[in-house]
Amino acid sequence: MQVLMNLILVVQLLSALVMIGLVLVQHGKGADMGASFGSGASGSLFGATGSANFLSRSTAICATLFFVCTLGLAYFGSHRDAAASQDSLLERAAPASAPAPAAAASGAAAIPEAPVAAQPAASAASH
Repeated sequence: MQVLMNLILVVQLLSALVMIGLVLVQHGKGADMGASFGSGASGSLFGATGSANFLSRSTAICATLFFVCTLGLAYFGSHRDAAASQDSLLERAAPASAPAPAAAASGAAAIPEAPVAAQPAASAASH
């Protein structure tokens, strides 16, 4: 189970990094006019409009893969084994039969009162 979660996490991280790279490589909507006047995009590997379609489809595939991996990690994270949930850190840290201290048995005497600090009287002559 842990190996599967690690594999999904690695796929999610790789798809996120590839998606970031693909978004950074894409042109904005305002760059279409400049590409049609010979900015060099028409002589590229995919042609003038082929790169936009390829990059947008690749980004959509990476986004879908990222979303599926996120859902898988959320599912596996919430549905753990019963043996793993009984062996949690909080249950190991606080034992059930801890001895009570003697001061707590006396009730109100266990809560110490904070001393009240006397405030000096402000006189009008000091200002």
